[in-house]
Amino acid sequence: MSNYTLVGSKVLPAWFHSSKIQNRMTPADLKAYLNNLLSQNLLLSTMIWGPPGIGKSSIVAQLARKHQIDFIDVRLSQLAPTDLRGLPVPEDGVSKWYPPEFLPSSGRGILFLDELNMAPPAMQGVAQQLILDRRVGSYILPQGWFVWAAGNRKEDRAAVFDMPSPLANRFLHLHVEPDFQSFKSYALSAKIHEQVIAFLSFRTTLLHKLDPQQPAWPSPRSWEMASQLHTVGLDIAPAVGIATAAEFNAYIKLYDNLPNLTQIFTGRGDAIKFPSEPSVRYATTIGLAIRAADANQAYNAFTWISQVAAMEWVQLFATDLFRTMRSKKQIGALAQLVQKDENLQKFIKDFQELMGL
Repeated sequence: MSNYTLVGSKVLPAWFHSSKIQNRMTPADLKAYLNNLLSQNLLLSTMIWGPPGIGKSSIVAQLARKHQIDFIDVRLSQLAPTDLRGLPVPEDGVSKWYPPEFLPSSGRGILFLDELNMAPPAMQGVAQQLILDRRVGSYILPQGWFVWAAGNRKEDRAAVFDMPSPLANRFLHLHVEPDFQSFKSYALSAKIHEQVIAFLSFRTTLLHKLDPQQPAWPSPRSWEMASQLHTVGLDIAPAVGIATAAEFNAYIKLYDNLPNLTQIFTGRGDAIKFPSEPSVRYATTIGLAIRAADANQAYNAFTWISQVAAMEWVQLFATDLFRTMRSKKQIGALAQLVQKDENLQKFIKDFQELMGL
């Protein structure tokens, strides 16, 4: 099969070097593309390239759950060639290779070869047999199993080996980059701490900032850990680094300056002005979107912000609100309230798809 690279919505030949790529896939784009491979049952070996900590393996695991198929995550960098090929065992005077127990023997699923290019060349050579021939030694991968892999790039300062050309030529190559909107969508559904989401809305460049000189640095993966630490009152520096944690701690002090959200939720926010400081505005819109307990509170918040804030803030709030209301199964009730309000009708068209109208 020929080797291609997906760049945005275009498919380019493999010789189109990664340094020339201007458009990269977001995690949301990657998820949609891989979902199509599964839906169309395209058993094409696929390599996902991207910096560490942006959720490559978690996206694949999510898709496996969505399609109700098995998922086997094999960290090749932690294996020796015999761990994948199996051990030779004498049987009737003939040496036969007994495959490892973690390789699938039936069913349908995704065999995910993570950290592929961190594995030494000998290990990649064994993996090449599995990717090329769907077999290794006497083991044959069952029909219905997808072979996908992931790896970091040299520019990510990861300890990677060059991928042999014959191996690279057997893959589709998908390049993914960190993207705040993709992370935010996930964070709202995964109940990442409100203050983490608000901070990153204000400081999006800190979503992913690799620092090879420090053991802890911010990434989508480490921010999820930081959320757990912050929820129980622990310092987040061990997850995202000292400098980023200092910025975060300074930011959350702004919560003392938030408007009275309770009054807004109960429809008594007429006298409350929209904050003038951008950092407090992010905290306010995120707080209203996440804390709204039901459709009535969401409607009151929507009404207030549409009266006091500029269009871009209303749109930002509404997008987040519809996501949270959908997760709370309140989106239908909210839609009914909004449809009855002439002042909010102009926003419905923009968010028709999100609201499911």
